[in-house]
Amino acid sequence: MKKYILVFAVFSFLGVTTSQAQLLKKISGGTSADSSKKTFNVNDLLGGTKGTLSTEDMARGLKEALSVGATKGTQKLNALDGYFANAAIKVLMPPEAKKVEQTLRSLGLGSQVDKAILSMNRAAEDAAAAAAPIFLEAIKSMTIQDAAGILRGGENAATRYLQDKTTAALTSAFRPSIEKSLQKVDATKYWNDVFSNYNRFSKEKVNTDLPAYVTEKALSGIFYQVAEEEKKIRKDPAARTSELLKKVFAEAK
Repeated sequence: MKKYILVFAVFSFLGVTTSQAQLLKKISGGTSADSSKKTFNVNDLLGGTKGTLSTEDMARGLKEALSVGATKGTQKLNALDGYFANAAIKVLMPPEAKKVEQTLRSLGLGSQVDKAILSMNRAAEDAAAAAAPIFLEAIKSMTIQDAAGILRGGENAATRYLQDKTTAALTSAFRPSIEKSLQKVDATKYWNDVFSNYNRFSKEKVNTDLPAYVTEKALSGIFYQVAEEEKKIRKDPAARTSELLKKVFAEAK
């Protein structure tokens, strides 16, 4: 009886109507069997009319989708030119430094600017590897309620879930990683060269927190890439790499 009450509470949390609760009761037979393994019409919950999927399979499928998207996304960005060759997420000079960049290029110092930009992207690429374990830890804690919300959500609902669950942890992990990466690829040197040269010619001195800026841009790029992977899984059957993924997203339509 206690288990049935718990299941009823879960479905109430998901916004299940009285008729849908009655459907659940009919399917469960009113027994105390483990309801997470019962099969129900997931589309009755999501507003559709076809297919069957257990709550357990739904959660497993969404965890698999998140794992696939997060892993592929971080692997692409962790590779050489993962950021630098991708116009959508390439780390450029911050807006407040645009005047600096233009001035230095006009003075024939474009090479230093280019090296600074390349080094920022190399730092982001180097640090991207730190994201995967943080993503996977968040995915492990996903509940049935989370899975249902993601399944009902838009094309980037899974990415939003990861943003909510991991942004703070990623920022904490990325900042020191970015700082080390910037030092490893001499970004700090190039950055200091750029601004020390600019400050020689300008009365308005520039003091930008390079690690904080690159950390912010690196995280933005990661979530962008994960969102792209999520879109593929939702829209392209070929991107669903297992039978479970195919079943989950086919029935969610």
